[in-house]
Amino acid sequence: MIKQLAALTALVPAMLGTTVGVASAHSAPHATQAVVTLTYDASNAGQWAGPIKQAVQNWNDAVHNVRLEPASSPGSADYVYEATSGWPQTTLGPIFPGGNGDVQLGQQAVDEGYDMTRITAHETGHILGLPDHYSGPCSEIMSGHGPGTSCTNAKPNAAEAAQVDKNYAAGTAAVRPHHHQVVVDIWSGRVLTGSR
Repeated sequence: MIKQLAALTALVPAMLGTTVGVASAHSAPHATQAVVTLTYDASNAGQWAGPIKQAVQNWNDAVHNVRLEPASSPGSADYVYEATSGWPQTTLGPIFPGGNGDVQLGQQAVDEGYDMTRITAHETGHILGLPDHYSGPCSEIMSGHGPGTSCTNAKPNAAEAAQVDKNYAAGTAAVRPHHHQVVVDIWSGRVLTGSR
C-alpha cells in the first residue's frame, strides 16, 4: 500500500506537468499571431465620443487578431468616426492599416430611439468586415435595427467575433479588397439597406 501511494505521489506531478504542457501548446498560436492595429479618428464625432469609446472597448474585448486604437494624429487614422444629421453609414471592410474607412454616425437613428452605443458598435462591425443581418436576434450586433429600439446590446456575440478574427487571421498580409462599398443603415421601417 505504501509503495502504491509513493507511486501515485510521483505520478500526480508528472501528470500535472504534462497537462500544463498541453495547455500551453494550445494557447501558443494566439501568442504568435500577428495582431493588426487599426487606428481611428473621432475628433469630429461630437456627442458620440462616449459611445465610440465603449463600442471600441467591446470589440477589443471580443477579438484577438485586430485591435482598435485612437490615432496619434487625425491625418494618420485608418478610419474616421463623424457625427452626421442623416442615417448611419459606413465603409464596408475589412479595413486594414493605411485604409480609408468612414463611419458616419447618423442622428436620425438616435431620433427614432436607437441606442447610440449599439449603433456605434454595429457600424464598427462594418469597418471590421461584417455585413448586416437584420433578421438576427438582439444578441447579434449586426442585426442592427431588426430587434427594435428596446435592444441596447452593444457587444458582439461569439460568432461575430470569430468572423472578425478570421477576417484578420493573416495579419497585415491578408488579401484586401480593391474597392470599398458603403453600407447605408436606414434604421426605420421604410427601407432596410442600400449601398453605393
